[in-house]
Amino acid sequence: MPSPESPPPVLVIGAGPVGQTTALLLARWGLRVVVLDGRPARDLIGSKAICQQRDVLDVWDSVGAGAEVARRGVTWTTARTFHRDREVFSFQFADRGKSPFPPFVNISQCETEELLDERIAAQPLIEVRWGHQVTGIDQDDAGVTVRCANGATVSGSYAVACAGPRADVLRSALGLTFEGQTFGDQFLICDIRTELPGWETERRFYFDPEWNPGRQVLIHPCPGSTFRIDWQVPPDFDLAAEEASGGLDRRIRQVIGDRDHEIVWKSVYRFHSRVVDRMRVGRVLVAGDAAHLVSPFGARGLNSGVLDAENAAWKLAFVLRGWAPESLLDSYHHERHAAALENIAVTGATMRFLVPGTEEEARHRLDVLHRAATDPGARAQVDSGRLAEPFWYVDSPLTTPDPARPFPGRPARGDVPVPAPGVLVPDCPVTLAARPDVVRLRQLAREGVTVLVGDDAVPPSRPDVGDAPVSVHRMGDLDPSGLLREALDARPDEIWVLRPDAHVAAVLTRPADVAPAVARLLSREGPPCPPPLAPSRRAPARGPVSVAEI
Repeated sequence: MPSPESPPPVLVIGAGPVGQTTALLLARWGLRVVVLDGRPARDLIGSKAICQQRDVLDVWDSVGAGAEVARRGVTWTTARTFHRDREVFSFQFADRGKSPFPPFVNISQCETEELLDERIAAQPLIEVRWGHQVTGIDQDDAGVTVRCANGATVSGSYAVACAGPRADVLRSALGLTFEGQTFGDQFLICDIRTELPGWETERRFYFDPEWNPGRQVLIHPCPGSTFRIDWQVPPDFDLAAEEASGGLDRRIRQVIGDRDHEIVWKSVYRFHSRVVDRMRVGRVLVAGDAAHLVSPFGARGLNSGVLDAENAAWKLAFVLRGWAPESLLDSYHHERHAAALENIAVTGATMRFLVPGTEEEARHRLDVLHRAATDPGARAQVDSGRLAEPFWYVDSPLTTPDPARPFPGRPARGDVPVPAPGVLVPDCPVTLAARPDVVRLRQLAREGVTVLVGDDAVPPSRPDVGDAPVSVHRMGDLDPSGLLREALDARPDEIWVLRPDAHVAAVLTRPADVAPAVARLLSREGPPCPPPLAPSRRAPARGPVSVAEI
């Protein structure tokens, strides 16, 4: 039981995967959580967000769910892109370290939610209240109070709003704008159970196939011999009429051939590209689809929302535990709003390539696709969706820049960024004699602030940050094999400071610089957060910025 002096619970509004992840991460830091959701119960319908990225599995692993999500899902390592009936290119994904997780796992969002619910049920610090549709929110210096449609009021210390794309009432109550656009073309999505030998471990994207002329088709493998097929369809597409005419059956057979199949779920969507103007409003942090919407080509919706959750959770924990000032929460908006803008830019470019808005754009796309079969330069311009990746906090006020390790920009297709301040650290096995339960670098990093000392560097004194969790380790002690140092490309005289979300906060060579870098990481000193940079002001990419992830 929490002590009488413990702070009021953190309120998490929305029990989708982002809200579930937020609640589990907050409880992992020892905080009480109340989750509020307007639905009467969990609605397990359809595959929805199916594509979970390696680093998101790693976040879920920190709350005991990642390994099981990966085990139950379908692993795919190859991405193939076709123009009509000709393969244009394929590639596999890099891992700079040695992660236990595959690059991507496909699993129904419903099954992911069930697994997260199991972890929540085992966590006594989390209470879930269904049937609590939040209709208003008030806050003052003491905390937040939400009003619900059922007449209930619930109070807490802070709130994280993860209420999904239809959170208009909540955004309005917080005074947020949600600017952007809605794309005209629709997308038909069907989950189909059938046998497609050879397609179980690869993602296929077709530009302008003869069975969907002028538009695109995307095919993903899912567990249980199920395949998710997305067709781009005209703005006036009518699913009921398509079924009644037999057109849906013909459409499916054009992809899978004359095979027995079962339609498990089907739906039609229009996609949006929108972002709120602020992701922190006083004691309320806004996360996931409530804060940003992007097209699904690239799987940047749920994956980005989970990384919102991790960013919010560790910062709220450090503030509520007294390890950092409240100003640390300003960096939540700075970092995750910049990530949202990056996702908007990347997915917006993809949609302009998939759905040209002008005749000139259409001609350009057709020319690129024709040349891509033989021209590597044209191949790099084919944009079928750059897949989800963690955002790099290079411009964050929490990051200490290192002129010797400048961020080289957006990595090439399928690659990961070179380790540098602001980048998620590569994962590697580690050895701690006193902690046999910690077997990976990211597990260690997610326990607090971690300082890694090179073999020739002078170990720094522990920074004076009260009882905040800070650990200092010799790299050679953690990794006698040298794999960690190789993955980081770490020099013997360097000292690396890692954040509680496993991003690199600083790379230093003087022990005296460690304390200021940790103070900066925890917002204990320094200027207020600058506004987030627009994507166009980021560092130049290593290669063309237009390179698509697939």
